Amino acid sequence: MKPASFDYVRAETLSEALEALHGDAENTRIIAGGMSMVPMLNMRLATPATLVDITRIEELRQIEDTGSEIRVGAAVRQAELEHWPGLSVAVPLLAKVIPWIGHMQTRSRGTVCGSIAHSDPSAELPLSLLALDGSLTLRRRRKTRKVKARDFFLGMMSTDVAPEEMITAAHFPKATPGAGYAFAEVARRHGDFAITACAAVAHPDGAVRLVVGGVADTARALEVPAGSGDLGDRLNEFAWALRARDDLHATARYRRDLVRKLGQKTIEEALSCRV
Repeated sequence: MKPASFDYVRAETLSEALEALHGDAENTRIIAGGMSMVPMLNMRLATPATLVDITRIEELRQIEDTGSEIRVGAAVRQAELEHWPGLSVAVPLLAKVIPWIGHMQTRSRGTVCGSIAHSDPSAELPLSLLALDGSLTLRRRRKTRKVKARDFFLGMMSTDVAPEEMITAAHFPKATPGAGYAFAEVARRHGDFAITACAAVAHPDGAVRLVVGGVADTARALEVPAGSGDLGDRLNEFAWALRARDDLHATARYRRDLVRKLGQKTIEEALSCRV
């Protein structure tokens, strides 16, 4: 199929993009890399009257170290973040996750914030942002707000972006001294969306946050207290609480087993990586 007809606006400034959204927010969509939006247009799952291209807005193309976090602009490609100097030290979890996202060709086009905005339950970047307790900056013409990842993802392809708003940046907290980070996923082939993916952040005191994607309608987190001796029971309860369903890729039972086994492996690796 081919997309329905639409008007195209190539915004040169953020003000121009926000003005276009303000004019007819319900029928206007933002495009940057297009790796999520273009297939939706072709299948007519999205039929906007206007498409606003933000790829030329210079202030959205920046990666900044603010001291406590890495700020990634909405037009930054995944490959640009992957090759950003010092990423493995500043945000080691992202350095481990990004090579698992699609393929080199898709990462060279797809944007970090675009994947987050799409909110696919199997996508690695929403999972990472939630695991790191990151946040997003949302802008409209006369208002800016910052939203924590735990409040941003509402469900499958559903987020807290309001009409007339757009994501302008994602904020990934920098590594905490003494913390450990780990990631693992199972997919049919490398580059496919994960059947189940796990990211773990082990805090210096031994407490761990495990985030699982690909099972529920959005990535979900499990907090494991330091010194917990009942990890198997906690993971089993968590696996059932995610309410996995059978689909073409895997059974619900298989996904629950992955949550238990992959979850434990990821937690143990994160704990062992603490320095």
